[in-house]
Formats: sequence, structure tokens, C-alpha cells
Amino acid sequence: MATHARPGTSPTGRRIPELEPAVVREWQAGGGELVDLFTRAREQLGGVAAFRLGPRPTVLVTEPQAVQHVLALHPDRYVKRSHRARLLIGDGVLAATGEAWQRQRRLLQSQFTGRGMRRYEERITGAARTTAARWAAYARTGEVLDVGEEMRRFALDTIWRSLTGHPLDPGTERELMSVPAVVAALPSLPADSAAARGAVAEDLARIDAVAARAIAAARDDEPGPEGPGLLHVLVEAAGTRPEYTDRLIRDELVTLLVAGHETTATTLTWLYLLLDRHPAARERALAAGAEGSPQRREAVQALVHETLRFYPSAWILPRYATADDVVAGYEVAADTDILVCPYLTHRDPGLWEDPERFDPGRFTTPGRRPTHPGSYYPFGLGARACLGLQFALRESTVLLEHLLPAHTPRFHSVPDRSAYSITVRPDGPTPASLAG
Repeated sequence: MATHARPGTSPTGRRIPELEPAVVREWQAGGGELVDLFTRAREQLGGVAAFRLGPRPTVLVTEPQAVQHVLALHPDRYVKRSHRARLLIGDGVLAATGEAWQRQRRLLQSQFTGRGMRRYEERITGAARTTAARWAAYARTGEVLDVGEEMRRFALDTIWRSLTGHPLDPGTERELMSVPAVVAALPSLPADSAAARGAVAEDLARIDAVAARAIAAARDDEPGPEGPGLLHVLVEAAGTRPEYTDRLIRDELVTLLVAGHETTATTLTWLYLLLDRHPAARERALAAGAEGSPQRREAVQALVHETLRFYPSAWILPRYATADDVVAGYEVAADTDILVCPYLTHRDPGLWEDPERFDPGRFTTPGRRPTHPGSYYPFGLGARACLGLQFALRESTVLLEHLLPAHTPRFHSVPDRSAYSITVRPDGPTPASLAG
């Protein structure tokens, strides 16, 4: 029979080591980031550790087998309770649970694999060409650009084309800047849901207006110049699935906008900041093979993977234990909050050689990286792994194949801090000029 002891005191499993209260108080007094507390817990106690910020411990999981256990092997025991972005994405697939999540995931899954991905290839390339043309103009005129904003424009254009069949026009782009504005505001919003919604009401209204227009166009069977998009699939689903109301279609649309551009834009921004510090990595990627060759594509993808190792798409994955369990030999009681942290797994010196060194060769040379699936999981693992994994990797690779050979950003300044929200992003502007 399972026991309902709190984490760390089970008579049937090993005690989960818990961070000393004095360490937590020191961290609180110093005003550090949450990741600093996590790092202390991992370094002092190992890959399954507990700390206490309230009356009950929270369990931090970074050890690969424990990660695999929680995310991939037993997703029914470790569930999402509430998504941090629910105010923005509503009941979209990222926030959905149970049978609703299964239905929504099943509908979307086919759109991001095999034939579904081939449908978006031309749209990804079109967005990359638009960005490349814009960068060529910057290089000619010497105009200063913000690399982070440029990556956001590209990723937003790509997902908008994929959703609607239309290239992103300037008016829609301005309105959709409310999406990253809300995402950036999430960590500082009031705990009360009504107050939080009120604080970003104008941005939410702009997002809802864009979504309503796009849904109406799809319902009127108005495909864009690049053909029907994913939004048409959602609208068609409403004909046979009554749960696909306008509200749920809106939530899925906004979910795909958030997941489809925020993470990719952040990854690409970090990649360029890393290349600024490690310019030889760019040269090695370009020297790996001729333009369009499999060798160069593999080398460019390795740049993306190493960036994702440093800055995974979701730096922390919250879960909630629905039943008593044993994880890596430690007893975890029902109702325990679990935090799986790819950011720390990816920087574990017990798994990765010299983990603080930017080394894309880890992903091209056999034997250079750990093989356990719980060692590298920038998009999560298991049933709830990111739907758009292949989409994100493809669009990042295509853009870099267009930009890397032609331009090297020369940063005028770089952020000296990271902001830890849904993603880990550079905390500040990234102004640069372009050199050929």
C-alpha cells in the first residue's frame, strides 16, 4: 500500500535530501533568481532534491533517469496543473489536460510531422527570404537593427504564414507585438486572475481582435496566397467536433502563435549572441560543406542544438504528482509539486564535458554527448513534448542557411543578464550592424 508521507520522510523509500532553510533564507535575502536556488539544490544535493519556499517541499528533478520517469514513462502520474500562460492561451493545447488535451493534441499532431511539415516548407523558406532581403538592405545602408526583434519578426512571419497562408503584413505585425508583451509581463502580474487580466487587458483585446479576423477569414474559406493554413484545419474541425467553438479556436491560434514564435525567436537571438563570442563556430559550420549540402545542414543544426542545450525552449517544466511514487529510489508523495529543469540537466558536468563551453561539435561527433534521452530535452519528453519540435528546428536551420554565409552582426552592446520567464531570454536590446 502506498504511503502518504511528505517527500523526504517515507519509511519505504530513500529520503529526498532537502536544502537547509538557512540556504533558502540566504538566497531570499540576496534577491537572486529562482534558477540560483535550483543550482544550489542540484550542486549540494544531486539530481533529485527538495527545497521549501512554503509549508511543503517542492521537488527539483534534473537527473536523466528521473527526468525520463516523470516526463516520458509516467505522464499519467505527473500532470500539468495550470499553465503559467493560461491567461493568454486559455484552453489551448499547451494548457489543456485529460481527454481534452488528448483530442486537441491528436488533431494538431499530424500537422507537424511528415506530409504536414512538407506543407510548410515553402512558407518557412518565404519568411527566410524576406528576412534575408531585409538584412541585405541593412547591410547596404548601414542601418542599425535589433537582432532579437529581427528574429521575432522572422518567427512571427513564419508561423503566421503557416496558420493563415498570408505573409505577415505590417499592421498585423504591430498588433501581434502584444503577444510578446503579455509573455514578458507574466512573471510580474498579480496573483489574482481578474487583476492579472486587467493589467494586460489592452494587449489581450488587440490579440483577440487579430484572432477574430483571421478565424472569420478562414471560416469564409478565404485561403491566403500560399494556400489554406493550419487555422483552416481548426475551423473545419468545428464542423464535426462541437468542442471547437470560436473560443477554443482562438485559444489554439494564440497558443500556436506563442509557441511558434517566442521560443524560436529567443533561440535564434541567443545563437547570434553566442556566435559573437565564438566566431570560429560560424566559420566551422560554413566550412563543413557546400551551400545546400547535407554536411553544412548538419553543422548548422548543431549550432541550433548547442544553443538549445544552453537555453532550452522551456527552461523549467512544472508537474504535479497525482499519486504516490518512487523516483530514482526516492519516495514522492501524492500532491507534490515537481519541477523538471532541462536548463540544469544540460549544464550538469557529470553528463556533459565542460558544459559551460559552447561546442556544437557535441552534436556532430559520435560519442561526444550523453545518450540517455533524459540528458537532452530542450522541447520536453514524452507525450507532452513540444508538438512543433521539427517545425522549430527546420525554420531555424533554413533561416541560418540564408543569413550565416552573407552577414555577421557586430553588436553595439549585449545584455548582461538573462530573464527567466516561460523562456530564458536576453534581458535587454541587441543592437547591431551587419558586416558581409
